[in-house]
Amino acid sequence: MKKILFSLIGLFIFAAFTTNVEAQGVDGVYTKHITSKRKPIPFQYIREADVMWSKVLIRRVNLTEKRNLSLYFPTEEMEDRKSLIQLMMWGIKNKSLTPFVTDEFISQYTLNEIDQRFGAGIDTTYDIDPETGETIPIITKKPADISEVKELLIKERWIFDRQRSVMECRIIGLCPIRIFYRDDDLDQEDMRQKKLFWVFFPEARNIFASQPIYNEKNQSQEISYDDYFVKRMFDGYIFSQSNVFNNRRIEEYKTGLDVLLESEKVKDDIFSYEHELWEF
Repeated sequence: MKKILFSLIGLFIFAAFTTNVEAQGVDGVYTKHITSKRKPIPFQYIREADVMWSKVLIRRVNLTEKRNLSLYFPTEEMEDRKSLIQLMMWGIKNKSLTPFVTDEFISQYTLNEIDQRFGAGIDTTYDIDPETGETIPIITKKPADISEVKELLIKERWIFDRQRSVMECRIIGLCPIRIFYRDDDLDQEDMRQKKLFWVFFPEARNIFASQPIYNEKNQSQEISYDDYFVKRMFDGYIFSQSNVFNNRRIEEYKTGLDVLLESEKVKDDIFSYEHELWEF
């Protein structure tokens, strides 16, 4: 009877100790679980009849700028943090997040095709066998380098909802851009850019809402990637707007400083339209 009693006491102490360790988290302080259980807040429903004005824009975001660094880092995997491209790739591989070819969100890429767009694959070099003198192939695997993803395209629709009398922006899709040099470009004189894939933002919101983004001001007050994009905490410039000329980019008809000035003009036109709807 005493052996049974001591065994029960031992099991109770072990269970209490295990529970306490789990409750204190990996670093022995506390467990982070609030953000991981979050769900995206549904957007307000908008009737087509209430959309008084609408325009589609594509914004270009430099991930290496100071305000956007939380999207770029970490460039290497960490246990409790993911960069934007790491989160996207994790969602594609584990949560069936769809990688689309264009911003029309129709055709899809496969994982192998995405690896190829990253420049990943198998490299074959040749060497001489010192014993036989024969040429032998040496096969090495080249992994994808996520640190090359340094820019992001954001497709968004601006609308004026007359039912609520508000100008509102809804993000439609995200497209990471790889900035790289060819392997034989040793002097790095020919910088290249490649759109990797498009992600439909409404589909990605569940994944984004459950992953915290680094908050340099207060790490105990985490916000999710979904909050970051919905609250528009990033910084970028307007890359193109819907137009009759095949939705051409601003860079196709403006150059140099005029590109940024045209971007600001589009932004001011949106502000002016909303302002002129009100009477004072």
